[in-house]
Amino acid sequence: MSGEFKVLHLVRPFLPFLPEVESANRKVRLSEKLIYTLFALGIFLVCSQLPLYGIHSTTGADPFYWIRVIIASSRGTVMELGISPIVTSGMVMQLLAGSKMIKVDNNVSEDRALLNGAQKLLGILIAVGQAVAYVLSGMYGPVGQLGVGNAILIITQLCFAAIIVMCLDELLQKGYGLGSGISLLIATNICENIIWKAFSPTTINNGRGAQFEGALIALVHLLITRTDKIRALREAFYRQDLPNVTNLLATVLICLIVIYFQGFRVVLPVRSKGNRGQQGSYPIKLFYTSNMPIILQSALVFNVSFISQLLYKSYGGNFVVNLLGKWKESGHSSGQFIPVGGLAYYVTPPASLANMAADPFHALLYLVFMLAACALLSKTWIQVSGSSARDVAKQLKDQNMVMPGHRESNLEKELNRYIPTAAAFGGMCIGALTVLADFMGAIGSGTGILLAVTIIYQYFETYEKERGSELGLFGL
Repeated sequence: MSGEFKVLHLVRPFLPFLPEVESANRKVRLSEKLIYTLFALGIFLVCSQLPLYGIHSTTGADPFYWIRVIIASSRGTVMELGISPIVTSGMVMQLLAGSKMIKVDNNVSEDRALLNGAQKLLGILIAVGQAVAYVLSGMYGPVGQLGVGNAILIITQLCFAAIIVMCLDELLQKGYGLGSGISLLIATNICENIIWKAFSPTTINNGRGAQFEGALIALVHLLITRTDKIRALREAFYRQDLPNVTNLLATVLICLIVIYFQGFRVVLPVRSKGNRGQQGSYPIKLFYTSNMPIILQSALVFNVSFISQLLYKSYGGNFVVNLLGKWKESGHSSGQFIPVGGLAYYVTPPASLANMAADPFHALLYLVFMLAACALLSKTWIQVSGSSARDVAKQLKDQNMVMPGHRESNLEKELNRYIPTAAAFGGMCIGALTVLADFMGAIGSGTGILLAVTIIYQYFETYEKERGSELGLFGL
């Protein structure tokens, strides 16, 4: 037994106790996959509405109100942690494997099983850590009032929900459904948020009389009730602190731009070495790593903010803690805390155009961070996910495919001209579009819109591919 695998071998005793979904041992029909996908979606939606048992209050500070839509989290429900444990554990394990700190041979099934087990175990440990931190920080009421029994019960519910999310993700990825559970939950949460902000019938009194929260409902209501129609339109398009029509139009515009960019690709011709008549192509998209850079960047920012807020609450006067982030209660929303200094402040988008004008250095630093982080994470991801030029060249060689006009030995060199550039530039484009959406005030944040559109587009492509292969089985 080789010593280089000793770190992963530590996971082996835990494997029998970790939840696992068996891979599909038959060809699952498209109709069945749709049913499984809807089943997973239904469980998530129920959990998102199921309140935590044993909590005293959720009216206090919500540390993560600004990122909940991206991590598929719902305040005060069993889905409080959302996908953050599984995404964080996946990111850590992939980076450890990519940096060779953990030696993994993807051709060995035992190594793959151990890496998957290590990721699950780390995800459960992260869920336990986050759940304990949530309870101890007083998010559900003072710990003294909750009592030990209720505190343990809340932690158990949050951890059990995190395990359910892991199982749903594995269910879809192992051939029973379409896409991945993480992508499905993110897209659902973001779309639900955008639709709610557009059509919410909830009334809110912000000092100028009761107004509907939904931007389109408010537009109709203001036009009907106000005698000055121009002023009514101006308020509907530019009202502060509530979703407005300009936010909605910005959201639609960003969606259209992302869909347009999805079509950008370089198509490399390939042909079979054995059967000269068999031609094919290998497309390299501009968004080569799809939405992974933005998911990883979101997980990074979430964890920085999570640690920063917990530390600032207890050690606010410490110099190092202040460098990580300074926080204060938002004037617009009671109980919500926003970053006002330190690293946490500069890696989050400006709240509005007025904030951007007041502190252009923040806007500039946020732009640089987003472009650099997305490009770097995108390039890192191709190395750790098996989609680098070397991995693609090996896959094509294994399929006996060659590139016309190029020797087989030059295949990796030719792919290297396109893949790293597509990964880095595509990551930068995703970062730039995210910043543009944030600066325009799009609903659901720029990150959220990018994720939703790319995920829905992926699902459309996956559905068409599955449908095409199923029709091909029947010779149609």
